Amino acid sequence: MYLVFAGLLEIGWPVGLKMAQAPGTRLLGIAVALTFMAASGTLLFIAQRQIPLGTAYAVWTGIGAAGTFLVGVLVFGDPTSLTRYLGVALIVAGVAALKFGH
Repeated sequence: MYLVFAGLLEIGWPVGLKMAQAPGTRLLGIAVALTFMAASGTLLFIAQRQIPLGTAYAVWTGIGAAGTFLVGVLVFGDPTSLTRYLGVALIVAGVAALKFGH
């Protein structure tokens, strides 16, 4: 459970960095990014007590990458294509294979 929450929080810091690119939300964006980095890293640290390093890191980054992609598309209007969605599906499949293979 810690690892899933860590992965979900991993989505927050790239969003904060995106917010920091706008002059009106620069400081807030940096604060959001730092807060999510610290929270996500702390939960990853706790999760690694029970989960092997490679699996934990892959799940953490996989959730973060797929989630950030979706937030980018849904909130920031990032471009989409079937190929991009397929790429995210492959990330999720790879993470699932690592998790279930251990």
